[in-house]
Amino acid sequence: MTIEELNLICKNTFIDLLGMHFLNFDGTCLTAELQVTPAHLQPTGFVHGGVYISMAESVAGAASMLLLKDDGKIPFGVTVNSQHLASISEGKIVASGKLVYEGTLKHIWDVKITNPAGKLISISRVTNNIKKTEKSE
Repeated sequence: MTIEELNLICKNTFIDLLGMHFLNFDGTCLTAELQVTPAHLQPTGFVHGGVYISMAESVAGAASMLLLKDDGKIPFGVTVNSQHLASISEGKIVASGKLVYEGTLKHIWDVKITNPAGKLISISRVTNNIKKTEKSE
């Protein structure tokens, strides 16, 4: 699966609703971006922490999908541990997920969320369980 195909299958899903767009994957790191809109803000005017957590789980899940290469297995996020370090209210957010562990039943990713200048906003560790797809006939 290519980045273009990944972005295409995300149309009309939560990832599309969130406004994320995947940029590149090098085999161990997937990068995505999001343009902050008023819909991403909490009532105080800053990006809601759930946006960062959603980005982290989405990047880790998509990266696991790319690693699995359509071999009849799919990832399911089971743990997300996040720390928010800074607040922003506008601009772009960049999420980069780096592979920490690749097993047959589990993938672990560290996802850093920054502004375009590289200022760290949030960091998450995401664990995906890897399951065989069950096709109903």
